[in-house]
Amino acid sequence: MTYSFEQARESVLREVGGLGASEQALTSDSAGRVLAEDIFADRDYPPFARSARDGFAVRAADLPGELRVIGEVRAGEVFEGAIGTGEAVEIMTGAPMPAGADAVVMIEHTRRSDDRLVIERSLDPGDNFNPRGAEARRGDRVLTAGVPLGFAEIAVLATVGRTCVSVHRMPRVAILPTGDEIVEAGTQPREFQIRNSNAWSLAAQTRRAGAIPEILPIARDEYESTRASIERGLAFDLLLLSGGVSAGKYDIVERVLADLGATFFFDRVLIQPGQPLVFGRARDTFFFGLPGNPASTMVTFELFARAAIDRLSGVLKPWLPLLRAKLNSEVRHKPGLTRFLPARLSDDGSTVQPETWQGSGDVAALARANAFLVADADRETWNAGDDIRVLIK
Repeated sequence: MTYSFEQARESVLREVGGLGASEQALTSDSAGRVLAEDIFADRDYPPFARSARDGFAVRAADLPGELRVIGEVRAGEVFEGAIGTGEAVEIMTGAPMPAGADAVVMIEHTRRSDDRLVIERSLDPGDNFNPRGAEARRGDRVLTAGVPLGFAEIAVLATVGRTCVSVHRMPRVAILPTGDEIVEAGTQPREFQIRNSNAWSLAAQTRRAGAIPEILPIARDEYESTRASIERGLAFDLLLLSGGVSAGKYDIVERVLADLGATFFFDRVLIQPGQPLVFGRARDTFFFGLPGNPASTMVTFELFARAAIDRLSGVLKPWLPLLRAKLNSEVRHKPGLTRFLPARLSDDGSTVQPETWQGSGDVAALARANAFLVADADRETWNAGDDIRVLIK
C-alpha cells in the first residue's frame, strides 16, 4: 500500500500505542522520561500573595500621594501587623504581601526620604503581585500523564514535593542491518563493501528518542539467516531493519516478514529519500523496514520510527520539529513526492540554505547539514526569499 507522507505518519500514530508498563524513578533522574501518572498540586501556588517586584506594598486607594513607611518584609519573612490608610511597607520580590496591602509600587517609581515615601502615579488593586493560588489551587492537576519530562516539568515535580515519580518504561529497540555488502565499522572493507554506518546512526537516533537500542549482527541476503535475525528482533518492543526492502532480487525482508505472519500497514511512501519504506506488525511487535541508503534511513527514522518510539514510550501527542524559514537560494524539484533535502538553517532560524550533496549515500553532506528542506509534493519551484518548511535534525 502506497501512502503520502501525511497518510503514512497518521498511520503510525494511529496504530502504535503505549507499552502499558511503568516504573518508579527518582525525579532527579527522570529527565527525558515520559510521565505515567497525573500530578496534582499539594497546596495553593503561590501559597500566599507574593510580591512580583522590589518596591513598596501599598493600598491602591492611597495613590498618588505621600505615605509613611512602617517597616519592610523580605522573602522568607512575614510582616507582623497590617497596612493602614496612608502607610506602606518596603517589600522584596517573592515576599508575602502584608495584610491590608492590595498593590506593589516598583521602587523606581518612588522617592523616599527617611520614612516618607512620595508616589506620583496611581495603581490598580492587584498590580505587581501574584494572588494566592494564582498558579494552581490545591488539588489542581499540574502535569498530565503522557508528557515528556523536561526541565520545566522537573521543576513542577520538585515544587509539589515529588522526589519520586511514575514513568513509562523505555522501549527496547532492535536494530537489524541487512545485506551481503555490509561489514562492521571496525573492519577494512573490500572495494565492493561498505561499513555498517546505518546501525550506528539508528542507535544514536534511538537513544535521542528516549529508547534503548540494541544492534543485532548483520543479516545476510539469505532466507534462513534473515528469518532467524528477524525472529530475534521481534522479541523487542520495536524492530528497525535497515536495507532489504527494495524490489531487488535479493531484497527478501518483506517475504520473510510475510512468512512470519506480519500485517503490513504500508510498504511505500511518496517521499524522497525513503520511498521503499515498510511499516507493520508481527508477533505483537511493530517493525519498520527502512531503506538502506544513509539519508533514507535517517529521514524515515525521524519522520516515522521516532513517532512510533514516542507512542510506545507513552507520549500522547508526538510532534515533528517543523518550522518555516526563508530560502537563501532557489529550489526546484519534480512534483509528486515530498522531498527532504539537506540544508543549513541559520543560527536564528530565520533563513535556510540548501546543502550541496551527491544523493542518499552522501554521509558527509548529511553531517554538514543541520536541517532538511521540506519540498511539498504539489509545488515545483521556490524562489530566494520564499518561505519553506524545514525539518530540524
